[in-house]
Amino acid sequence: MSTENAQTKQDKMKSALVEQSRPARPNGLITSLTFAWRALLKIKYVPEQLLDVTFFPVMFTLMFTYLFGGALAGSTNEYLQFLLPGILVQTVVFTTVYTGVALNTDISQGTFDRFRSLPIWSPSPLVGALIADAFRYTIASIIVIILGLVLGFRPSGGIIGIVLGIVLILIFAFSLSWIFTVIGLLLQTPKSVMGISMTLLFPFTFASNIFVDPATMPSWLRAFVNANPVSILTTAVRGLMRGRASVGEMGLVLLSSAILIIIFAPITMYLYRNKR
Repeated sequence: MSTENAQTKQDKMKSALVEQSRPARPNGLITSLTFAWRALLKIKYVPEQLLDVTFFPVMFTLMFTYLFGGALAGSTNEYLQFLLPGILVQTVVFTTVYTGVALNTDISQGTFDRFRSLPIWSPSPLVGALIADAFRYTIASIIVIILGLVLGFRPSGGIIGIVLGIVLILIFAFSLSWIFTVIGLLLQTPKSVMGISMTLLFPFTFASNIFVDPATMPSWLRAFVNANPVSILTTAVRGLMRGRASVGEMGLVLLSSAILIIIFAPITMYLYRNKR
Protein backbone atom coordinates (compact mmCIF):
# COMPACT_ATOMS: atom_id res chain seq x y z
CA MET A 1 0.00 0.00 0.00
CA SER A 2 2.81 2.38 0.89
CA THR A 3 4.41 1.70 -2.51
CA GLU A 4 1.14 2.58 -4.25
CA ASN A 5 0.81 5.80 -2.23
CA ALA A 6 4.37 6.77 -3.08
CA GLN A 7 3.72 6.09 -6.78
CA THR A 8 0.51 8.18 -6.65
CA LYS A 9 2.39 11.10 -5.08
CA GLN A 10 5.08 10.81 -7.73
CA ASP A 11 2.48 10.86 -10.51
CA LYS A 12 0.79 13.93 -9.03
CA MET A 13 4.12 15.70 -8.73
CA LYS A 14 5.02 14.92 -12.34
CA SER A 15 1.67 16.16 -13.55
CA ALA A 16 2.06 19.40 -11.57
CA LEU A 17 5.53 20.00 -13.01
CA VAL A 18 5.00 18.85 -16.59
CA GLU A 19 1.38 19.49 -17.46
CA GLN A 20 1.02 23.00 -16.01
CA SER A 21 1.23 25.69 -18.69
CA ARG A 22 3.89 28.32 -18.18
CA PRO A 23 2.82 31.94 -17.66
CA ALA A 24 3.36 34.28 -20.59
CA ARG A 25 6.71 36.05 -20.67
CA PRO A 26 6.27 39.70 -19.53
CA ASN A 27 7.01 42.39 -22.08
CA GLY A 28 9.81 44.93 -21.76
CA LEU A 29 7.58 47.75 -20.57
CA ILE A 30 6.16 45.71 -17.67
CA THR A 31 9.56 44.50 -16.50
CA SER A 32 11.07 47.99 -16.80
CA LEU A 33 8.26 49.46 -14.69
CA THR A 34 8.76 46.68 -12.15
CA PHE A 35 12.43 47.58 -11.78
CA ALA A 36 11.48 51.25 -11.57
CA TRP A 37 9.14 50.40 -8.69
CA ARG A 38 11.97 48.45 -7.03
CA ALA A 39 14.19 51.55 -7.19
CA LEU A 40 11.42 53.72 -5.72
CA LEU A 41 10.90 51.24 -2.87
CA LYS A 42 14.57 51.72 -1.97
CA ILE A 43 13.78 55.40 -1.39
CA LYS A 44 10.84 54.41 0.83
CA TYR A 45 13.02 52.29 3.13
CA VAL A 46 16.16 54.46 2.88
CA PRO A 47 14.80 58.03 2.69
CA GLU A 48 18.33 59.42 3.10
CA GLN A 49 18.67 58.80 -0.65
CA LEU A 50 16.54 61.91 -1.20
CA LEU A 51 19.04 64.20 0.52
CA ASP A 52 20.74 64.96 -2.79
CA VAL A 53 17.46 66.17 -4.34
CA THR A 54 16.14 68.02 -1.28
CA PHE A 55 18.88 69.46 0.92
CA PHE A 56 21.55 70.22 -1.68
CA PRO A 57 19.35 72.24 -4.08
CA VAL A 58 18.16 74.40 -1.18
CA MET A 59 21.71 74.88 0.08
CA PHE A 60 23.14 75.83 -3.33
CA THR A 61 20.29 78.21 -4.14
CA LEU A 62 20.51 80.08 -0.84
CA MET A 63 24.30 80.10 -0.74
CA PHE A 64 24.94 81.40 -4.25
CA THR A 65 22.05 83.88 -4.18
CA TYR A 66 22.97 85.59 -0.94
CA LEU A 67 26.75 85.16 -1.00
CA PHE A 68 27.38 86.23 -4.60
CA GLY A 69 24.18 87.94 -5.79
CA GLY A 70 25.09 91.43 -4.62
CA ALA A 71 28.67 91.22 -5.89
CA LEU A 72 27.84 89.75 -9.31
CA ALA A 73 24.55 91.46 -10.22
CA GLY A 74 24.15 94.36 -7.83
CA SER A 75 21.16 92.81 -6.05
CA THR A 76 20.21 89.34 -4.88
CA ASN A 77 16.80 89.54 -6.57
CA GLU A 78 18.27 90.37 -9.98
CA TYR A 79 20.88 87.64 -9.65
CA LEU A 80 18.19 85.12 -8.64
CA GLN A 81 16.41 85.66 -11.99
CA PHE A 82 19.65 84.70 -13.75
CA LEU A 83 20.80 81.99 -11.33
CA LEU A 84 17.74 79.86 -10.65
CA PRO A 85 17.42 78.12 -14.07
CA GLY A 86 21.15 77.33 -13.83
CA ILE A 87 20.83 75.92 -10.29
CA LEU A 88 17.96 73.79 -11.57
CA VAL A 89 20.23 72.39 -14.30
CA GLN A 90 23.13 71.85 -11.90
CA THR A 91 20.96 70.02 -9.35
CA VAL A 92 19.58 67.54 -11.87
CA VAL A 93 22.93 67.03 -13.62
CA PHE A 94 24.62 66.19 -10.31
CA THR A 95 21.82 63.76 -9.45
CA THR A 96 22.47 61.69 -12.61
CA VAL A 97 25.64 60.19 -11.10
CA TYR A 98 23.51 58.06 -8.75
CA THR A 99 22.37 55.94 -11.70
CA GLY A 100 25.91 54.57 -12.03
CA VAL A 101 26.38 54.30 -8.27
CA ALA A 102 23.16 52.27 -7.84
CA LEU A 103 24.10 49.97 -10.73
CA ASN A 104 27.58 49.39 -9.30
CA THR A 105 26.06 48.65 -5.89
CA ASP A 106 23.87 45.94 -7.44
CA ILE A 107 26.95 44.47 -9.13
CA SER A 108 29.00 44.42 -5.91
CA GLN A 109 26.13 42.76 -3.99
CA GLY A 110 25.51 40.04 -6.59
CA THR A 111 22.02 41.28 -7.49
CA PHE A 112 23.24 42.14 -10.98
CA ASP A 113 23.97 38.49 -11.83
CA ARG A 114 20.52 37.44 -10.65
CA PHE A 115 18.87 40.02 -12.91
CA ARG A 116 20.83 38.82 -15.94
CA SER A 117 19.71 35.24 -15.33
CA LEU A 118 16.00 36.14 -15.43
CA PRO A 119 13.96 35.43 -18.61
CA ILE A 120 13.18 39.11 -19.18
CA TRP A 121 14.06 41.84 -21.65
CA SER A 122 17.75 42.32 -20.81
CA PRO A 123 17.83 46.16 -20.59
CA SER A 124 14.89 46.19 -18.14
CA PRO A 125 16.98 46.75 -14.97
CA LEU A 126 18.76 49.69 -16.60
CA VAL A 127 15.67 51.26 -18.13
CA GLY A 128 13.74 50.78 -14.89
CA ALA A 129 16.47 52.53 -12.92
CA LEU A 130 16.44 55.44 -15.38
CA ILE A 131 12.65 55.75 -15.07
CA ALA A 132 12.93 55.88 -11.28
CA ASP A 133 15.69 58.47 -11.56
CA ALA A 134 13.36 60.66 -13.62
CA PHE A 135 11.12 60.73 -10.54
CA ARG A 136 14.06 61.95 -8.44
CA TYR A 137 14.92 64.61 -11.02
CA THR A 138 11.32 65.82 -10.98
CA ILE A 139 11.35 66.12 -7.18
CA ALA A 140 14.59 68.12 -7.31
CA SER A 141 13.17 70.42 -10.01
CA ILE A 142 9.96 71.09 -8.08
CA ILE A 143 11.90 71.91 -4.89
CA VAL A 144 14.18 74.37 -6.70
CA ILE A 145 11.26 76.08 -8.45
CA ILE A 146 9.18 76.40 -5.25
CA LEU A 147 12.16 77.79 -3.32
CA GLY A 148 12.90 80.22 -6.14
CA LEU A 149 9.31 81.49 -6.20
CA VAL A 150 9.42 82.00 -2.42
CA LEU A 151 12.68 83.97 -2.72
CA GLY A 152 11.33 86.17 -5.52
CA PHE A 153 11.98 84.35 -8.81
CA ARG A 154 9.46 85.53 -11.38
CA PRO A 155 9.66 83.68 -14.72
CA SER A 156 8.07 85.74 -17.49
CA GLY A 157 7.54 82.50 -19.44
CA GLY A 158 4.92 81.47 -16.88
CA ILE A 159 3.95 77.94 -15.94
CA ILE A 160 4.33 76.72 -19.53
CA GLY A 161 7.92 77.95 -19.66
CA ILE A 162 8.70 76.27 -16.35
CA VAL A 163 7.18 72.94 -17.39
CA LEU A 164 8.92 72.95 -20.77
CA GLY A 165 12.21 73.83 -19.09
CA ILE A 166 11.87 70.91 -16.66
CA VAL A 167 10.95 68.52 -19.51
CA LEU A 168 14.05 69.62 -21.44
CA ILE A 169 16.22 69.03 -18.38
CA LEU A 170 14.72 65.55 -17.86
CA ILE A 171 15.48 64.61 -21.47
CA PHE A 172 19.08 65.75 -21.13
CA ALA A 173 19.45 64.04 -17.74
CA PHE A 174 18.18 60.76 -19.21
CA SER A 175 20.82 60.91 -21.94
CA LEU A 176 23.57 61.92 -19.50
CA SER A 177 22.76 58.99 -17.20
CA TRP A 178 24.00 56.55 -19.87
CA ILE A 179 27.53 57.89 -19.33
CA PHE A 180 27.38 57.02 -15.66
CA THR A 181 25.97 53.56 -16.32
CA VAL A 182 29.11 52.92 -18.39
CA ILE A 183 31.26 54.13 -15.50
CA GLY A 184 29.22 52.02 -13.07
CA LEU A 185 29.86 48.91 -15.18
CA LEU A 186 33.59 49.57 -15.58
CA LEU A 187 34.67 50.46 -12.03
CA GLN A 188 34.92 48.16 -9.03
CA THR A 189 33.25 50.01 -6.14
CA PRO A 190 30.41 52.52 -5.67
CA LYS A 191 32.84 54.99 -4.04
CA SER A 192 35.09 54.96 -7.09
CA VAL A 193 32.06 55.50 -9.35
CA MET A 194 31.02 58.51 -7.28
CA GLY A 195 34.54 59.94 -7.22
CA ILE A 196 35.21 59.61 -10.95
CA SER A 197 31.72 60.84 -11.90
CA MET A 198 31.98 63.97 -9.77
CA THR A 199 35.47 64.65 -11.08
CA LEU A 200 34.08 64.59 -14.62
CA LEU A 201 31.03 66.71 -13.77
CA PHE A 202 32.66 69.54 -11.87
CA PRO A 203 34.49 71.14 -14.85
CA PHE A 204 31.34 70.96 -16.99
CA THR A 205 29.07 72.48 -14.34
CA PHE A 206 31.33 75.19 -12.93
CA ALA A 207 32.99 76.08 -16.26
CA SER A 208 29.59 76.94 -17.70
CA ASN A 209 27.12 79.81 -17.79
CA ILE A 210 25.22 78.57 -14.73
CA PHE A 211 26.66 81.15 -12.36
CA VAL A 212 28.03 83.96 -14.52
CA ASP A 213 27.74 85.38 -18.03
CA PRO A 214 30.65 84.01 -20.12
CA ALA A 215 31.08 87.42 -21.80
CA THR A 216 33.51 88.41 -19.00
CA MET A 217 35.69 85.30 -19.41
CA PRO A 218 38.97 84.97 -21.36
CA SER A 219 38.41 84.01 -25.01
CA TRP A 220 39.82 80.48 -24.64
CA LEU A 221 37.58 79.75 -21.64
CA ARG A 222 34.56 81.42 -23.25
CA ALA A 223 34.93 79.11 -26.27
CA PHE A 224 34.81 76.05 -23.99
CA VAL A 225 31.88 77.41 -21.99
CA ASN A 226 29.82 78.21 -25.09
CA ALA A 227 30.39 74.69 -26.49
CA ASN A 228 29.71 73.03 -23.13
CA PRO A 229 26.47 70.94 -23.31
CA VAL A 230 25.58 72.10 -19.79
CA SER A 231 25.79 75.73 -20.96
CA ILE A 232 23.66 74.93 -24.01
CA LEU A 233 21.03 73.35 -21.76
CA THR A 234 21.12 76.25 -19.30
CA THR A 235 20.70 78.80 -22.10
CA ALA A 236 17.65 76.96 -23.45
CA VAL A 237 16.06 76.60 -19.98
CA ARG A 238 16.64 80.29 -19.23
CA GLY A 239 15.06 81.20 -22.53
CA LEU A 240 12.01 79.03 -21.85
CA MET A 241 11.50 80.47 -18.39
CA ARG A 242 11.90 84.00 -19.71
CA GLY A 243 9.47 83.30 -22.54
CA ARG A 244 11.95 83.87 -25.36
CA ALA A 245 13.68 80.55 -26.08
CA SER A 246 14.50 79.88 -29.71
CA VAL A 247 13.85 76.66 -31.58
CA GLY A 248 17.57 76.49 -32.32
CA GLU A 249 18.50 76.52 -28.61
CA MET A 250 16.08 73.71 -27.81
CA GLY A 251 17.15 71.82 -30.92
CA LEU A 252 20.80 71.91 -29.79
CA VAL A 253 19.84 70.37 -26.45
CA LEU A 254 17.84 67.61 -28.13
CA LEU A 255 20.70 66.99 -30.58
CA SER A 256 23.22 66.78 -27.73
CA SER A 257 20.94 64.35 -25.89
CA ALA A 258 20.52 62.17 -28.97
CA ILE A 259 24.30 62.05 -29.53
CA LEU A 260 24.92 60.98 -25.92
CA ILE A 261 22.33 58.20 -26.17
CA ILE A 262 23.60 56.99 -29.57
CA ILE A 263 27.17 56.78 -28.24
CA PHE A 264 26.76 55.54 -24.68
CA ALA A 265 23.59 53.41 -24.71
CA PRO A 266 25.12 50.74 -27.02
CA ILE A 267 28.35 50.77 -24.98
CA THR A 268 26.32 50.29 -21.81
CA MET A 269 24.40 47.36 -23.27
CA TYR A 270 27.60 45.71 -24.56
CA LEU A 271 29.24 45.99 -21.13
CA TYR A 272 26.02 44.88 -19.43
CA ARG A 273 25.76 41.69 -21.49
CA ASN A 274 29.46 40.85 -21.22
CA LYS A 275 30.10 41.81 -17.61
CA ARG A 276 32.05 39.14 -15.71
